[in-house]
This record gives sequence, C-alpha cells and structure tokens, in this order.
Amino acid sequence: MIRRRGTSLGTWLVLGLLLLGSGYFLVAAIMGPYGVFRQAEINAEAEVLRDELAVLEAEVARMDNLTRRLSDEYLDLDLLDERARDMLGYLRPDEIVIR
Repeated sequence: MIRRRGTSLGTWLVLGLLLLGSGYFLVAAIMGPYGVFRQAEINAEAEVLRDELAVLEAEVARMDNLTRRLSDEYLDLDLLDERARDMLGYLRPDEIVIR
C-alpha cells in the first residue's frame, strides 16, 4: 500500500471554496446593503435630519409665539402695529426705514 504525501486536488478545491465563501460574506458584511459602510451612511444621514428637525422645530416655536401674540386671548399691540404697517406699507413721519 502506497501513501500519498501531498495534498489531494479535492482538499485544495474544498479549501478554495471555503476561502471564496468566506471572502464573499466578508465583502457583504462590509459593503452590502446592511453592511458597515451603509450603517455609517445611515448614521450620517440621521444626524443631518436631526439638525434639520431642530431648525424646523425652532421655526414652528417662533410661529406659535407670533400666533399666540396676535390671538384674541393675548394681543400684543406693538406686534399688531408692526404687522399692519408692514402689510399696508404705512410709515410714521418720524420713522426711517432701512431695507
């Protein structure tokens, strides 16, 4: 009986297939649709959207404040006068307008 000392072709084939499969899953884990790079993109996009949300919430709060100040329950006469003069284009004789 003769024993072979080298590795057989089947062993190399199985090893090659295992390396190819491992490489595929490694690339998919890094660059796939749910991979590491995509998660970084999603986190960056979420941060931008959080900043945009903060700006929009501040704008809504400002508009709520103006609306409350012009409501029937609480009327800010200075704001009403300012808005009316701005909308109608009236000025007092002692005012100077800089635009």
